[in-house]
Parts: sequence; C-alpha cells; structure tokens
Amino acid sequence: VQLQASGGGLVQTGGSLRLSCAESEHTTTVYTVSWFRQAPGLEREWIAGIRRSDATTYYADSVKGRFTISRDNAKNSVYLQMDSLRPEDSGSYYCALRKGARVPERPHEYDYWGQGTQVTVSS
Repeated sequence: VQLQASGGGLVQTGGSLRLSCAESEHTTTVYTVSWFRQAPGLEREWIAGIRRSDATTYYADSVKGRFTISRDNAKNSVYLQMDSLRPEDSGSYYCALRKGARVPERPHEYDYWGQGTQVTVSS
C-alpha cells in the first residue's frame, strides 16, 4: 500500500487548509487511516483517525472542533480539513494506514506511511 499526502502550505493564523491522502489500490478492506503531525524536535503526534468501514472519526483534544477528517471510498482518499489554524499547528503532516478496526495513537502501530506535507501557520 502506498500513501500520497498533499495539500500543505503557508497560511496565516485563523486560516484554513485541506490535506489529502490518496491510497494506492489495495485489497485490504478493514483498516483505518490517521493523520499525525510532527514539529521540529518533537515526537510525532496523532491528531485524527477514521475507520474505512463506517467512517467513525476520532480526534485529539488539541484539534477537536477545528479539524475534520473524512474519506471518499470511491476515490480511496482521506481528507483533513483544518480550520482556525494556529502557529502551534505548524509541522509536517503524515497520513498512516493500519490494518484492522482500531485507531491507535502510537505511530509504531501503523503499517504504512505517506511522505510528509508541510504546514506552516504564521502569526
């Protein structure tokens, strides 16, 4: 499975960005996709996840109410709509896929990773 993340950029505080994660064709039917972010010098942080089967969503407290994760099964894609962005949201954003129905927060539990897309929020 290959994941392709895109959509990062430079935005002012309070602005919005929409990240996309495109999945290559694969036969796995029970899986979840999450977004993580990593700022320089810090650990990779889980921020949101979604189940493929029923689109149940999960969010970290730091982004709840501001970010929305969604998916389009027909396009094999997952999206992260980020609103009311803050400077502390800056970092490299990664999408990751895990086989199974759980949405864990620990990076090592994920099976596949996309490359990062950079998000910079200016103050």
